[in-house]
Amino acid sequence: MGVPMPYRSVDRRRILAAAALGRSLDEPGPAHDEGGAFQAVTGELLDVSPHLILIETPEGRHERLVIAPWATAWRGENVAPADLPRGANVIIRALRSGRVVDRIWADITRITGVIRSIGAEGRDQTVELYCGPHRGHRTIVVPYGASGRLRVRHPKFEPGYLFDAIGVREDGVAKARLPATSQPPYRWTAVPKPPPGYGGTQSRISGTATWSDAFDYAERGAAYPMLERSDADCQDAGVSCTGLPYLALGSTLTVRNVCAGRTSTLPLAACGCMAGRFCDRCLECGTSPRGRIVELSATSFVELGGDLTKGCFNARIGPG
Repeated sequence: MGVPMPYRSVDRRRILAAAALGRSLDEPGPAHDEGGAFQAVTGELLDVSPHLILIETPEGRHERLVIAPWATAWRGENVAPADLPRGANVIIRALRSGRVVDRIWADITRITGVIRSIGAEGRDQTVELYCGPHRGHRTIVVPYGASGRLRVRHPKFEPGYLFDAIGVREDGVAKARLPATSQPPYRWTAVPKPPPGYGGTQSRISGTATWSDAFDYAERGAAYPMLERSDADCQDAGVSCTGLPYLALGSTLTVRNVCAGRTSTLPLAACGCMAGRFCDRCLECGTSPRGRIVELSATSFVELGGDLTKGCFNARIGPG
């Protein structure tokens, strides 16, 4: 799905920080304080029927799960779980200790970056994006059938403006299908400043949580806009329209999905420099304050009750 994160010392940093600050070294993950537990199960789809799905996990284990009668699936569009193709990479939201399938996303990807150039390939469009110094450049396809829906939410479809879409990987090509947000009206270098007097000193800060495909499907972790540039080796860090405090790579962050009433403690594994340039709101559960305050791996997003095709939830964060 994505590329492995380049920050190999995150676990060691977390251990050292816990020792220095006198904190307990709990394993990162969800604290299921409301409702039944969600578990994300990932892997390659080996076989599927209307009632059962068999996948091979990244560790090489075969997992057979029961498909609930109400379960739905998405692969570019909503489909019946039994219609998913063998070989698809899936992430499953599962109930009952990870044994019952509630929702499946197949070959899903998120496409977030700055438009660099736009070309044509028949009726489709090819778009080159800059996705930050640690993710590099990426060329994606906007199929003709999805272009109208995307352009309504991305009226400034030209170089220098931000782009964010949910898509599907087909034959190694990322194809945008759904707009993940309404495009900010400013160029990517003109992010609004935080409100005066809002210095990020609160113990808990509210805003938007999104997910990223820069993590592997099975990873649990978060990317954060306000990391020290030298610490994160990311010259685009430190930009946000929300008054976020600086945090260190490898520290932990408590993330609460306000909509679902679920909380996780997650390691800061990467720089969220591109997320910090989106001064938008999440409208999935009420209206969040402006600004993306954290970017999660797909697994962490799902376990917090997020829907990958909707792309965000109203969140509250604080030090772990």
